[in-house]
Amino acid sequence: MDEREKTYQEAMNLGHSAAWDQQWEEAVNHYRQAVQAFPQRVQAINNLGLAYFQLNKFNEAEACYKQAAKLSLDDPLPVERLAQIYERVGKIKLAADYSMSSADLYLKIKDADKAIENWARVTRMIPEHLKAHSRLAIVHERLGHTRQAVREYISVAALLQDIGQVNEARHTVEKAVRLAPDNEEAQQALELVRNNKTLPKPVRQRGDTGSLDKGKTYKDSREADHESTSIARRGPDPIAEARQKALTELAGLLFDVSEEDLDDPNSTRPGLKGVFGRSKGDELDNISKYLGAAIDLQTRAQDDAALKELKKAIDSGLDVPAAYFNLGLLYHKLNKPDKAHGYLQRSVNHPSFALASRLLIANQYYAKERILEAATEYLEALREADVSVVAENQQENLRSQYDPLIETYAKKVDKLKLRQLCENIEDLVSREDWRDHVVKARRQLPTTASGVGAMPLAEILTEASDTGIVEAIARINEIARKGHLRSAMEESFMLLTSAPTYLPLHIQMAELMLRMENTKAAVDKFSVVAEAYSIRGEAQRATNLMRRVVEISPMDFNARTRLIKRLSEMGEVDKAIHEYIKLADVQYRLAQLDHARTTYENAFRLAQQNKADASWSVRILKQMADIDLQRLDWKQGLRVYEQLRTLSPEDELTRTRLIELNVRLGRRNQAAVELDNFVTFLSGKAKHGTAVAYLEKMVEENEDMAFARSRLAAYYAELDRKEEAIEQWDRVAEIMVVRGDIERAKEAVRAILLLNPENADQYRSALQRLG
Repeated sequence: MDEREKTYQEAMNLGHSAAWDQQWEEAVNHYRQAVQAFPQRVQAINNLGLAYFQLNKFNEAEACYKQAAKLSLDDPLPVERLAQIYERVGKIKLAADYSMSSADLYLKIKDADKAIENWARVTRMIPEHLKAHSRLAIVHERLGHTRQAVREYISVAALLQDIGQVNEARHTVEKAVRLAPDNEEAQQALELVRNNKTLPKPVRQRGDTGSLDKGKTYKDSREADHESTSIARRGPDPIAEARQKALTELAGLLFDVSEEDLDDPNSTRPGLKGVFGRSKGDELDNISKYLGAAIDLQTRAQDDAALKELKKAIDSGLDVPAAYFNLGLLYHKLNKPDKAHGYLQRSVNHPSFALASRLLIANQYYAKERILEAATEYLEALREADVSVVAENQQENLRSQYDPLIETYAKKVDKLKLRQLCENIEDLVSREDWRDHVVKARRQLPTTASGVGAMPLAEILTEASDTGIVEAIARINEIARKGHLRSAMEESFMLLTSAPTYLPLHIQMAELMLRMENTKAAVDKFSVVAEAYSIRGEAQRATNLMRRVVEISPMDFNARTRLIKRLSEMGEVDKAIHEYIKLADVQYRLAQLDHARTTYENAFRLAQQNKADASWSVRILKQMADIDLQRLDWKQGLRVYEQLRTLSPEDELTRTRLIELNVRLGRRNQAAVELDNFVTFLSGKAKHGTAVAYLEKMVEENEDMAFARSRLAAYYAELDRKEEAIEQWDRVAEIMVVRGDIERAKEAVRAILLLNPENADQYRSALQRLG
């Protein structure tokens, strides 16, 4: 994770905590930092807007939500929030427009409840809003809400009648009567329109001011369900929540409607086509009929009848996880666990129903005294609950940490402990406001540094004989926050007597030691805990703690070596190489050049053995070569640069060092070969300008490097730069004469004569003088 991402995640987490505690000013500060880190991330902007909204800073909230709406065009949340802001400040027309737009967006994602809520808001603010009433009528009809649909159709008819569309008004009332022939209100409306009497128009309800309740808080607001998933929310228990999600999703299948349908109250377009587009018409009709009946019956608590209708819908071809979960839940409520089990297994892998499905299956196993299977399912349920309340970038790591825990418990035979575990998880998760309780429980986990990663909540529930350990750690944290570190440590020692193998408590104690500036004891404690995790088979947690030790004590070479070994064993080759490099850098800064070079060699060997990305090898070899040059070990440096040339043939510095080292070692011919090879390599890639520039740089920095001048002169000649070629050959001849190499000097003069210089006679005379 780079520094900017780390800053963003920390700011978001602090903002979430402040928001949950209703500390909105503090939340604004943290969310603003997150937005500054990543100005295009909608989640941070939405959360900042919410904090401003709760502080009644509507101008600032409006700016946030407008920006969020621009960045995420299909997200209904910021549009809905803008509608609420405009309603709060009395801009009713704007509030209605944004509510209509928000409802349409919710409709696109099949969220019937929220679409209805927004249209209802419009009719509350502007009772004569024809379009809102029309859309409410159609959607209520599709969802089987007959009474509400009839009422809305009558409102539509009254508004149509008011603007002179008498025939349309009569047709609309007739549709309401067909929908509910025994509805007294519909019959009365039909009588009025047939006698050309005025239908009563919808009016604002008494006491309805059209504004939001200003005392409403974030925790109590229904809209909290649509805020960032990173903030814990109040709500029903997981099973009731999943039930509502399933009903909403199934209801959404019944109103797969277009814009044209919503604007036409008399539309009869069938739903479900979005999911079952290739099904036959009769199949769709049957599914629609059975599903609509099932939803209606279930909402009226007629579970037995609802089950039969939903089973018919599934048998007719309905194949969605929401249907399987709902049917499994109905069988469970009717005390038919065997039938429930099969359907719940078909919904257990869907994110919306995983937690509730696991809890129901666990409950069934527990009731049958199959405690081992129950414990496994409860741990799976806890994993789902735990992962759902942490930051997204921590979820994958946290999810993986449950695997060894679940595997360990799958082998236990102590039924008492397994039973206690089941009860602990049931008590924590199967309750209203379960997210709140899970978040609070997570806050009681020992404080960890960023490198350690999120700790699984199962650490508490699998160790403790009861959930009282949560309160005990909360007490320790509170004492530590007040600065009473010694008292907190004493409490920790007391808690160890009841949970001596509870490793997170040991981590907490190590952190306290660190705050008390007892670094050595903290490092020793972290190291012991890391070894314990390793023995338990939890390699990732062991590795994270080793990394924490290295972070605290970067000069602890043994700790870093153990970390590197652990990373290598886990197959985390890139991370192991990175730690090797950091270790070598520390040794280098301490002028321990021999140790540093050995460490780099080990890193290079690891990279080669595991076929790591070539960039690692290049980076390491450059550091090794630098050390060789500092130690004046030219031959060893030359060998390293030869390896670098193979790995990175275009690297100019590597080629230059090869030439210079060969010259220093008296290998001028080999230096010339290296130069020729590089120039040929560049020419082969049509980089003639680069080749010339490199040769010019070489002769500028090494005036007496005759072979470089010879190659530059030849290149100038090939490019028809005659005068510059003659100048270079002339200088080569002078250098060779000074060196006493007359034959090479004569070769340079002959090269000049081949270019037909204007003063050719002078060069012939010079050639004769050279003998």
